Amino acid sequence: MPSPIRPTDDDARSLARALIAEARFAALGVTDPATGMPLVSRIACVPGPDGLPLALVSDLSAHTAALKADPACCLLLGEPGPRGDPLTHPRLSLQGRARFVRHGDADHPGLAAHYLARQPKAKLYIGFGDFALMRIDPTGAHLNGGFGKAFVLAPDDLRA
Repeated sequence: MPSPIRPTDDDARSLARALIAEARFAALGVTDPATGMPLVSRIACVPGPDGLPLALVSDLSAHTAALKADPACCLLLGEPGPRGDPLTHPRLSLQGRARFVRHGDADHPGLAAHYLARQPKAKLYIGFGDFALMRIDPTGAHLNGGFGKAFVLAPDDLRA
């Protein structure tokens, strides 16, 4: 049987970048350090200045504790449209390693301002000491652009 994965092209790169650019939340997959089992949470995110996801997370959450133990993670981005089969709508599964940007880090003020411009309600809690911004350093991604449109992307395919 031939591979269902198509060669990555500019249209696939553009669609993956658009899914990141349009995202306001994502499903975050991590490994629970207590059980070794997968754990999935919904997080708010925005496209960062480099076009890669930027999120705000709390140290009080299970997913942040898991990422501190093992920064390997996956984000699922993309929402079904208002009609049709949800599985025919594009989605991106971005794999990478989480990196935290904390209060006092040199790049925190600029990233916080960038985040708040896109998620203004976070102004209520972005200054709390238990919150940090989270960058995802991608290691790769799987793009499902709809029925019969599967691609494997490299980290450089994702950057704006």
